[in-house]
Amino acid sequence: MVNTGKPSVARMYDHFLGGTDNYAVDREACEELMRLAPGARELALVNRAFLIRAVRYLAREHGVRRFLDHGSGLPTRPNVHQVAQEVDPASEVVYIDNDPIVLGHGRMMLAEDPDTTAVLGADMRDTEAIFKSEEVGRLLRDDQPVAALFVSVLHCIPDDDDPWALVDRVAGLLPPGSYMVISQLASDDPELRENLTQFMRKATGGQWGRVRTTEEVERFFERLEVLEAPGPVEVSRWLPDSDLAPRQTSTEWITYGAVARIK
Repeated sequence: MVNTGKPSVARMYDHFLGGTDNYAVDREACEELMRLAPGARELALVNRAFLIRAVRYLAREHGVRRFLDHGSGLPTRPNVHQVAQEVDPASEVVYIDNDPIVLGHGRMMLAEDPDTTAVLGADMRDTEAIFKSEEVGRLLRDDQPVAALFVSVLHCIPDDDDPWALVDRVAGLLPPGSYMVISQLASDDPELRENLTQFMRKATGGQWGRVRTTEEVERFFERLEVLEAPGPVEVSRWLPDSDLAPRQTSTEWITYGAVARIK
């Protein structure tokens, strides 16, 4: 059942991206967040652009044809499968989310390409159930590399659920030569980090982890080989399409991340 009485992170993100699959409560939360951190909309747009670049890069430069998108959110064109299939129409994608609206729209999207695209209703923390599913089993069928995406979702996971262990679990279950795309909201300003975290926890009824330090985000990459950079970066600076590509100009918080190969 869809809860329209409290904001949803997925629907707030949809609003910031200019989508229409959101409610007044989501838009009001976005307005409040913009008063606290004026760069929030810019941050959402920059993060989406990073996702598109990362998928295109892995498909073109590393021959990846299978993608596992954790916490995929509401479909926003171009979607992961559309970006990957521009490179190879046979590319396959499994989207994972537990938001009822996301699942509903995702399953409508399946009509476009049911043979190569699947939507799995699951909590992204439930690695065992995800990897036992028929949908993910199909991605793993012959040990071809898979790219696991955790794009702007790990901040939704509380420390008690150990998002670092989640990343390690998934990396350990993927075929040799697989990849990870990871980004997370970060700030090195303790007061602002706490204010943003408390706002999002209150707005979403506790469905939130926290904004983390850049050093904490770097921990996700400790057992990975970061590509195209010496380490994680503010994501608008990760392989920008051109000098004219949008850059994150606000500094109160950033999306920090990278693309990496599993060692």
